[in-house]
Amino acid sequence: MAMLFISVAGMSQELNCQISVSSSQVQGSNNEVYETMRKALYEFVNNTKWTEHVFREEERIDCTFRFNIQDRVSDDEFRGTLTVQSKRPVFNSSYSTTLLNHMDTDIHFRYVEFENLEFNEQAHTSNLVSIIAFYVNIVLGLDYDTYSPEGGTLFFQKAEAIVSNAQNAPQTGWKAFEGTSNRYWLTENLLNDKYSDMRSLFYRYHRLGLDRMSEVVDEGRADIAESILELRSPYRENPTAMIWQIFFSAKVDEISNIFSQAFPDERSRIVTVLKEISPSNASKWDQINKSSGL
Repeated sequence: MAMLFISVAGMSQELNCQISVSSSQVQGSNNEVYETMRKALYEFVNNTKWTEHVFREEERIDCTFRFNIQDRVSDDEFRGTLTVQSKRPVFNSSYSTTLLNHMDTDIHFRYVEFENLEFNEQAHTSNLVSIIAFYVNIVLGLDYDTYSPEGGTLFFQKAEAIVSNAQNAPQTGWKAFEGTSNRYWLTENLLNDKYSDMRSLFYRYHRLGLDRMSEVVDEGRADIAESILELRSPYRENPTAMIWQIFFSAKVDEISNIFSQAFPDERSRIVTVLKEISPSNASKWDQINKSSGL
């Protein structure tokens, strides 16, 4: 088993990122190339200036990129998955809330050992670079959305531009017709006015909800509840949209914990809505009432 892992510290600008490359499923593979790949990814993610803003040490965004290489097609061609996670601190607490917890299974790229990774905003020159730059902008956009209403729009637009530049790429994951849960549909959903309630939720849930719960628990939880309740209408319009998967894969356990301490009528109302808009997590929503002894 080969697992290469690093924690980014002083070199990062916007991001406090951890990067790992696992090749345990590749039989007889030369592990040195994965070490080199990891170092190249480290330098690319953390030495690139992704925004025009200045981040203090404590403001850097915690995120993780985990590559799982499942197949080495040739000396410089790889297939696998990428799991991207990001977190944000909650004010006046030691708790960090997960914003993104997503696995991309359309990971197919070429990497020549010791090559420099450089991002060109105007063109798709490397599938590996484009995938990384795409998810960096998604991480930034989601984080910014939690601090101001639709504050992450610029970064989602940058991610959309990366998708647009990749439309002629031979690799999958960039095109509308390839499925309903890929990189194309992630940016489409995030920028589509039909799902503006989800963008509003990101701000209200985090800034008006979680950030206030250390001082006014009931009021903060009520804002979280109202933001979730407002998702019913857009969900009914398109229950298969990728945006629901993105949100609940990050939040299911947290939501269950938050509302386990709610008032009985609040629990009943939120559980009913959660079972409608996230039926695959029904067992989790049942735990809200069970934890309260109902």
